Parts: sequence; C-alpha cells; structure tokens
Amino acid sequence: MSCEKLREVEERLQKACERAGRKREEVVLLGASKSVPAERIREFYACGLSTFGENRVQEFLKKYQALEDIAIDWHFIGRLQSNKVKYILGKVSLIHSLDRDSLAQEINKRAGAVQDVLIEVNIGEETTKGGVAPGELFAFYQHLLSYKNLRVLGLMCIPPYTEDPEKARPYFAKLRELKEKLESEFLVKLPHLSMGMSADFEVAVEEGATIVRIGTLLFGERR
Repeated sequence: MSCEKLREVEERLQKACERAGRKREEVVLLGASKSVPAERIREFYACGLSTFGENRVQEFLKKYQALEDIAIDWHFIGRLQSNKVKYILGKVSLIHSLDRDSLAQEINKRAGAVQDVLIEVNIGEETTKGGVAPGELFAFYQHLLSYKNLRVLGLMCIPPYTEDPEKARPYFAKLRELKEKLESEFLVKLPHLSMGMSADFEVAVEEGATIVRIGTLLFGERR
C-alpha cells in the first residue's frame, strides 16, 4: 500500500517535471509526516522515500529516536518556537520556517555548526499565518547575513487555501520572483523553493518548486 501510494505521487511528480522541462532530480519529494506513526514512516522509507518533514518538536523527537537506525533526512517544516530550537539542532538538515529575528538569534546562538534554513514568506499576507511579509523580505535577508551559524538556502510559502490549484499559481510565481530578486540583489545562489502540497504540488513544480511537501496523498487524511 505504502509503495503504491509513493509510486502514484512519483508518477505525477515526474509528469509535472516533464511539463516544466525540468529533471525529476531537481525536486525533493518530502513526506509531510505530522501525525504519521514511526512504523509507517519506516514503511515509506523502505519503499524509497528518504526525506520527511515534521511540524511539532515533541512528536519529531519521539520519531527521531524510534527511527535512529535508518538514514532519514529530517526537515522541520512547522512553526518553531525559540525555546524549542535547542532540541532539534543537529537532528534536522533544514528548517523551512524561519520568519522572525528572535528565532534567527536563537538558532545562531545554539547551533554548534552552520544550520541551513529557508525563510518562510507570508505570500498571501494573511493575518492568520506566520512568515515574513514580502515587503520586509529583503531587509530581513540582509540582516540574517550577519549571523555566522545560519545559512539561508531559499524561501518557503503556504499560499492562501483554495480548492483550485491554478489559483495558487500566482503565489508560487511570486515566491520564485522574490527568490530571483534576492539572488540578483545580493549576488547569491538560493537553491531552494519549498512550495506545493498534496492539492497543488504539480502547479508548484511548474513554477519552480525544488521541495514539495506531500502529506495527505501519501499518508491519507490525518486528525
């Protein structure tokens, strides 16, 4: 069952890459495994999925311990409280949700080595969501350059909810444009755009996503 689900998503991902004239290797398929038991993650790992993203620190730590014997590439994709930073450093390769200076300070202070991060952008400027406002992104990025233990690899977003994936396209395009402007203004290469979930990942790939965060399509509906 797990391998079949993974195969179905892989086929759709492959086709989206072909439509966009991209190679499949350019996109990381991340299993968004919030509420998914460790044993199911183990099943998907055996089917060939090696990157998983968790939203809650406590839940992540339990799974990290239960699955220490396999080489999972763990990402942290949820809102991160500054007082929980110390628990995940050294365990996750990428934090997708850096959105404020207090969090950046804490990561920089606690990290024993350079921690890779993505800046979360509130692309729809919704009051209910975290993320840096698009208009504040450039100043925030410039400020982050002063932190020695932080390395920004790109941007992440969650567009406003819509039933129609095409309606998410302008938001994905806008995130890509923001990344390109940062690259051009600061003469840097930002390799990652984390955007697209189960409902809209194909559109995100067409607009340049390098990481898609897939939960429901792989693991089914969760509480």
